[in-house]
Amino acid sequence: MRFVLRVVKSLALLLVVIVAMGAAWLYVSPPELLRVGDGYAAKIVCSNVFLAGRDPEQVLHEDVQAPGNPLLRLVRVAVDRQEKRVTARILGLFAPGYAIYRGALGCSSVPDGDFETAARAVPDGPGAQSSPNEAIWPEGNTVADVHDSGVDALLANKDLLGPAMRAVVVVHNGRIIAERYGDGFGPTTPLTGWSMTKTVNAAIVGRLMLDNRITFDDIALLPQWQGGDHSTIKLSDLMGMQSGLAFNESYGTVADVTRMLYLDADMTVLPASLPLEASPGERFNYSSGTSVLISKIWMDRIGNMQTALAYPKMALFDPIGMSSAVLEVDARGTFAGSSYLYATARDWARFGQFLLQDGVWNGERLLPERFMTAMRTPTASSGGKYTQAQAWLAAPGGDSSALAGLPDDTFWMEGHDGQSVAIVPSAKLVVVRLGLTPSWLRYKPQMLVKELLATLDHNGQ
Repeated sequence: MRFVLRVVKSLALLLVVIVAMGAAWLYVSPPELLRVGDGYAAKIVCSNVFLAGRDPEQVLHEDVQAPGNPLLRLVRVAVDRQEKRVTARILGLFAPGYAIYRGALGCSSVPDGDFETAARAVPDGPGAQSSPNEAIWPEGNTVADVHDSGVDALLANKDLLGPAMRAVVVVHNGRIIAERYGDGFGPTTPLTGWSMTKTVNAAIVGRLMLDNRITFDDIALLPQWQGGDHSTIKLSDLMGMQSGLAFNESYGTVADVTRMLYLDADMTVLPASLPLEASPGERFNYSSGTSVLISKIWMDRIGNMQTALAYPKMALFDPIGMSSAVLEVDARGTFAGSSYLYATARDWARFGQFLLQDGVWNGERLLPERFMTAMRTPTASSGGKYTQAQAWLAAPGGDSSALAGLPDDTFWMEGHDGQSVAIVPSAKLVVVRLGLTPSWLRYKPQMLVKELLATLDHNGQ
């Protein structure tokens, strides 16, 4: 019996030692996967708490844990409202991830935890968001009292709206004719567009093109690209996702995209340093790193950091009335043009209407005709699916407009977890659909767009 007790005690002691060593390892040198998870949790909670006014525990459960990697269920978050910081840790102890709120610049991931450097890197940004205009949409934010029983019936169909829908807005003939919101969300709730941000970021480049400050044919785009093969990359190559850079967009593990977003204080370092795996213009490779580099390039063209930080609001959001729009920056002040634009569903619809109107607003051309042509023209390397200015011709899921039963001139903004804006110029139709709908659920918003087109056509509208 004594021998058995000694063995049990020894095993217990060994177990304690193993647990202590494991905890020390996790504390001192946590795996990158855990750091990515905590960085992601901190960033998502920060933006939704400080921009959208949501409860942090609700955001952690619904936005981070429910649709994500099972390890995320071990994450705990702490919100410091005075310092405007969010900290996330596995089990509340390990692999801390940090995010900080910067007012009109939204939230930034601070993976190194160096808040002082982050504060020094970003001077005061643009002023407060514009006050909403109460005129009728799109001039303002009041929606006319329009009822169409057929469209209302479609928006009552949960199968057409998809799982975990948060907002649907239908615009026809330049007016909102119907909208629907999920529980806890409404017309004033800012919602992330994820990769729909890429199209907005591209439009900011278009604004600079109108002033002849940048062109599609520009080369030697970054200081570190002044010589060698990288110097031959054109802006058009980056815009069309055919730069040749070896960027890994896989979200399954710690890939280039997750490392860039949640492990690097300066998101430009990784994509700018990647080797070429193909000649520029030859191969399509969808890359969030490309879009962050585009942000860096247009900001460099402006030159002054404070002026660059104010530019999206001054040049795009204010002129078209996107009063809720917040384009967020990384810890070193580069706009995260790949992923992080928050705006209300009505403002996402306003941007879609702006593109439908060929980049013209209130009679003023804000985007060059050549740029708008590029936004609707496919790159050969994408097989006709992606355009020369960061938009999609293929509907979510990869179908062409014809296969989806949509007009040939349909083009799309698309984002992670079921974000989409369909733009159908020939039908004068814009359809915004936002939610938290992972791709494995196989929801296709083109079915909603198709039914809306049929209903409007039947009604003679």
